[in-house]
Amino acid sequence: MRWLDALAKKKRPDDDATVADRMAEAYEASSRGDYARALEIWGPLAHAGVARAQNNVGACFTEGLGVERDPKLALQWLSLAAAAGDAVGQRNCAALYFKGEGVEQNYARALELYRAAAEQDDGAAQDMLSWMLLEGEVAEPDYVAARHFAERAAAHGIAASMTRLGMIFHNALGVAREPGTAVDWWRRGAERGDADGQAMLGAAFHLGAGVKRDPVEAFVWLLRARKGGSPLAGQFFQAVRSALTPERIADAERRASAPLPEPAP
Repeated sequence: MRWLDALAKKKRPDDDATVADRMAEAYEASSRGDYARALEIWGPLAHAGVARAQNNVGACFTEGLGVERDPKLALQWLSLAAAAGDAVGQRNCAALYFKGEGVEQNYARALELYRAAAEQDDGAAQDMLSWMLLEGEVAEPDYVAARHFAERAAAHGIAASMTRLGMIFHNALGVAREPGTAVDWWRRGAERGDADGQAMLGAAFHLGAGVKRDPVEAFVWLLRARKGGSPLAGQFFQAVRSALTPERIADAERRASAPLPEPAP
C-alpha cells in the first residue's frame, strides 16, 4: 500500500518488541484489506506515541481505509508522525501540504518535509524532491540537488528518477550534455515500466541520439510508452510508424506486447 508501511524491525528496549509484533499483525491485516482490524491495533499505539502507527492512522484517514476519509484528521496524525521524525510520516504529511488537502496548500512546507524524509533515505521522498527541484515550478530550481536526490531515488529502483536523470543529461541541466548517459538512464527507467522513459528511449532510437538509429526498436518503445499513457510518445509516434513497412510494424507490435526485458543492474 502506498501510504502504509510496516514498522522497521530492530532491537528495541523494554516492551518495544511487543509493539513491533503488534505493528506486524496490523500490517498483515491491512495487506489483506482488513483495515478495521488494523486500526484496532494502530489506534492505541498511535495514542501511545508510536510514530509509524500515527502515520498509518493518518494514512487511513487520507485514503478512507476502514474509516471515512477526513484530510484534516489525517493531517493531525501525520503531523505527529512527522514531528517525531518518522520518514514515511514526513513524506505523507508533505503530500497533504503539496496538494492542499486538509490544510492550505503550502509548497514551502511540503518541500521542507520532503527534504527531511529524503535525508532519511526515503526513496519516494527523494524522487518527489528531485522533481520539485528540477522543474522549478513550486520551488527554486537546484539542478545539482535535483540530480543528487534523483540518483539516490534511482538507487532504490524508482524508475521515474531514472528517467529524470536521463532528462538531466539530455538537457545538460547542471551537467555536461551526455547523450549516451541519457540513453542509459532512459533504458533503465523504460525497462522498469516508466512510460516517459520508454517514450524518450524510443525517440533516441528514432533520432539516433546517443544510440545507433533503429526505427523498429524506436517503435517498440513508443508503443509501450503510448500504452502506458505517456504524452511524450505522441510527438514521435506517427513519424516513426509512417517510415516502417507493414511487416516491420507487425514485428514491432509483437515485440511490444511481450514482457519487458530483464532490467539492467
